[in-house]
Amino acid sequence: MSSLAFVTTLSEGKLSETDVLVKFRQSLKFDGDPFSTWNTSQPPCTNVNNVPNWKKIFCERGKVMGLNLENLGLSGTIDLDILKDLPGLRTISVADNKFEGSLPTLNKLPLLKTAYFLKNKFSGPIDGKIFEGMNMLKKLDLSDNEFTGQLPLIIGELPKFKELNVKNNKFEGPIPASYSKLSFSSFDGNPGLCGPPLSKSCSEEEQEKQESSVWKISSIVVVVIVVIGIIVFILISRRKKNPQQEVVLGGSSSDSPTAQDQKLIHSSDYLNKMEQGQAASSPDRPSDVKRAEVAGQKLLFLKDEIEKFDLPDLLKASAEVLGSGVFGSTYKAALSTGPVMVVKRFRHMNKVGKEDFHEHMRRLGRLSHKHLLPVLAYYYRKEEKLLVFEYVNNVSLAVYLHGNSKSRGNQSLDWPTRLKIVKGVSKGILYLYNELPSLTAPHGHLKSSNVLLTETFEPVLTDYALLPVVNAEHAHEHMISYKAPELKQSGKINRKTDVWSLGMLILEILTGKFPSNLLGKGTQDTDDLAFWVNSILEKDSSEIEVFDKEMKRTNDCESEMMKLLKIGLSCCEVDVEKRWDIKEAVERIEEVK
Repeated sequence: MSSLAFVTTLSEGKLSETDVLVKFRQSLKFDGDPFSTWNTSQPPCTNVNNVPNWKKIFCERGKVMGLNLENLGLSGTIDLDILKDLPGLRTISVADNKFEGSLPTLNKLPLLKTAYFLKNKFSGPIDGKIFEGMNMLKKLDLSDNEFTGQLPLIIGELPKFKELNVKNNKFEGPIPASYSKLSFSSFDGNPGLCGPPLSKSCSEEEQEKQESSVWKISSIVVVVIVVIGIIVFILISRRKKNPQQEVVLGGSSSDSPTAQDQKLIHSSDYLNKMEQGQAASSPDRPSDVKRAEVAGQKLLFLKDEIEKFDLPDLLKASAEVLGSGVFGSTYKAALSTGPVMVVKRFRHMNKVGKEDFHEHMRRLGRLSHKHLLPVLAYYYRKEEKLLVFEYVNNVSLAVYLHGNSKSRGNQSLDWPTRLKIVKGVSKGILYLYNELPSLTAPHGHLKSSNVLLTETFEPVLTDYALLPVVNAEHAHEHMISYKAPELKQSGKINRKTDVWSLGMLILEILTGKFPSNLLGKGTQDTDDLAFWVNSILEKDSSEIEVFDKEMKRTNDCESEMMKLLKIGLSCCEVDVEKRWDIKEAVERIEEVK
């Protein structure tokens, strides 16, 4: 009987959150027990810190605000009549399951903000009425299903709607004009769709539908005659063909594959020379590069407000190699028109599909936060990618913590500045979690060298959200997320992995010591920085010994420094179940003065 303590009906007739979730679970079909942590002897959410007692849910202010039911082998009916009794529900994901039939009537959850139904077997047309009144909806992912019919007009008219993905379905007809703000890749894999932003014209398609059967038959006859004529012409031409013509067709024609390949390689060769230390004024620099030589090699811009330039402008810019990391080289390019850009060259992204890469870049382009370095533009080639950023006129956090005095301008970071940096970094990470809920590790590569500092020491994060496009084997060997202790336990990262990275960064900032466990390939067996800090705190010696001696302090700041140090240790908790989630970590950090 005690196990049913929380399965009760509220006095006013409404179901408790426990009742609702248990009832919803019972309405689904599945093998095994993917809901084993849904223990009815305790409520789904705690009253503090947004920590869920049950897995696969998100909590906010002690209430259920989201369901993450991805890849659980679920089928049956998604009964939203049950879930509407969760007043705080704002997001739901049932991605990568086995649901079939029509899309549920979503406006039964009128306050829903994000919904992910991708990679199921939903089918049939979508009635626009199911979206009426959903004025809070921002994101909807219906990709990789079997939906048919026309796209509902109402989706593009919802006041807060920003992101739709319907690729790889069977939608047909014109794309509503209200969808114009959405990226064209959102519609890929629907051959029946037409109209902007696609290149396929709807007028031609409608005209074809209106043709009479007589005209269709006549067209077939004409086509047959033309085909026969072509065959006869080819047979005659082959008899007359001479060897010289074969040399022209397969040799040095400017449209031949070889010539095209040379055009594509041209810019790559120049970048190689730049990385070897040759300045842009080198005699070998392509000062006479013409636009025709880089046909098909345009930079694709993600921000409308910046001055546009193209790849030849970038190649002709005065350049300086800034360094080389695990992804490739980074260099600074001063354009002739004035702006200074940073270009990062990536060589380990060649296993992601072209459309998937374009889509992810547009996703990053929609991000906007003061503590994120925005991706301004990018260049795609299968063998390598370029990402373009604004130049930040300062150095990285790693230089201030571990560089010599000259490299950091004879400056050291005092306690208020270090706290400011930690708070800024944590806010940037929280923003990534909120905006990229489908990513397991929204940053994925958080470390001090990926935190740039502005002239006022505001932190700006770089190299974020790259896990979906980096080759898996390279990510496992080099990216910070794959140094987390859970990799040894379960072999995979999770939604708290970035919290561990944040904790390691906090300890690095406070102690001034480089976390040696982040060096090298793969997971490391050496004692990490958290272990060292704990060992110092367990000794009888002064706790102050753990802090960076170069950190100037303010009056009575030791207790706040120690508070932040312990927050860092909590974020580095080896037991993932005990480790804080990102919201709790940020809340605790904000309390430090």
